[in-house]
Order: sequence, then C-alpha cells, then structure tokens
Amino acid sequence: METMAKIAFAVYTFLILGGAVTAIRARSLVRALVGLIGSLFGVAGMYMLLNTPFLALMQILIYVGAVVVLIFFAIMLTHADEKGEEGRATETRQNFWALTAMLAVTACIGWMLLRAGVPGLSVPAQVAVDVLGKGLMEDYFLAFELISVVLLVAMSGAVLLAFEKRGKK
Repeated sequence: METMAKIAFAVYTFLILGGAVTAIRARSLVRALVGLIGSLFGVAGMYMLLNTPFLALMQILIYVGAVVVLIFFAIMLTHADEKGEEGRATETRQNFWALTAMLAVTACIGWMLLRAGVPGLSVPAQVAVDVLGKGLMEDYFLAFELISVVLLVAMSGAVLLAFEKRGKK
C-alpha cells in the first residue's frame, strides 16, 4: 500500500509541476489557465492522499470551479492580445529564471526528503465534516466573507478595465 501511495504522490507532484511549467511557459493566457487547472487538480489529489476528501472536493469546487471561471471571464472580458505585447525577450528571460528557480527548489526539497526521510502515518487522523464546518463557520466566518468581497472586487475591476478599453477604440 505504501508503494501505491508513493506512486500517487509522484503522479500528483508531476501534475502540479507540469501544470505550473505550462502556466509559466504558455504564450496564450488561456493555455496558462489550463496549466493552472492542472496544478489545482494535482493539489486536490494531494488532499486525497492526506485522507481529506472534503478539502479535495472543496479545492475542485471552489478553485477549479469558481476561481478559474472567474479568471477565464476576466481574460475574455479584457480582450487580451493573443500575440502578447512587445518585450518578448524580457518575458523569455523571466520564464527561464522562474523555471530554473522552481526546478532548483524542487530538487533541494527532493534531496532533503530522500536524505532525511519522513516518517509517515499509516492513516492520517480524520476530522468529521460537521466538526470542520462548524469550526470554519464559527471561527473563520469573517475570513470567508472577506474572500468573497475580494473576488467581487477583482471581477468588477476586470469589467471596468474591459469597458475602458472598449471606450478608447
């Protein structure tokens, strides 16, 4: 069973890193968004490995289902230039350094984990969904409301930018 967990961990890690590289290297904003979706699904898989199916489902519903759709609408409303703007050389250099930094950090973490090893639990402690929901809605209610306000402001800003661009044409 532990071998399967390690294989699943490797697959989800590959999915997260592959999505991140796709998001960094993509020339199109929509393709970058597809890379983000891949990374978010990988994180949901990691939550499943941690035996937290509720968090995995919330990851998919909230981030993949809502935030990604919000970003997609913002991209579509702003009519981003498909070919990009000038300054491709600077963007390519930034992509190279971002990819290099990501690979270096991943290699360091992998080396530390292989060298030191991490003791694992056979089954992580599981919290009941009603206890989790009660804790989140009582103690962190304000944080949830503030997050919804931030998302509303972000979408409103995207719409305002889109209308300003249309007015200048």
